Amino acid sequence: MRKRLKEVIVVEGRDDTTRLQEVFDVDTIETNGSAVNEQTMQRIEKALERRGVIIFTDPDFPGDRIRARINERVPGCKHAYLPRAQAKDKRGKIGVEHASPAAIEEALAVVYETEEAPVAEVTREMILAADLIGGPAASIRRRRLGQILAIGEPNAKQLVKRVASIRITRAEWEAALKQLEEEEV
Repeated sequence: MRKRLKEVIVVEGRDDTTRLQEVFDVDTIETNGSAVNEQTMQRIEKALERRGVIIFTDPDFPGDRIRARINERVPGCKHAYLPRAQAKDKRGKIGVEHASPAAIEEALAVVYETEEAPVAEVTREMILAADLIGGPAASIRRRRLGQILAIGEPNAKQLVKRVASIRITRAEWEAALKQLEEEEV
């Protein structure tokens, strides 16, 4: 059974997330490269408040630049470092996605905390009941709700995952829905 990590891990891309999830039961925030946008920064801030954040970027110049940018904007994050030699593929490309499971465990061993899998307070059924999946105005409502909750502007699948990973409480959910509904009037 994979260890469940308490902190949210910030990585550069989807392949990094896939590799980490082979080793740990973990939630990630992907920066999508070095252009870390405002929504992503807000998600990192929210994750740091609620669960803690570990920055785990590629051991190269762009990865270091992303790490520095996040650290400047969101101080207090933990950092995990992967040696360059352990992050290379056969062609010499460098990235977290190329590291072995053992190398990833070793890099994160000094900074992570484990926990029991949390029970989400906001369920998929609650999201459906709020007309945030499906209907004609669902995408507009999701976008605005994401702004209110500071979790970005997620699609339906991302919304379910983000409210769980950031641990949005039932009270926060209800307050955000109330604000959304008041704005729509």
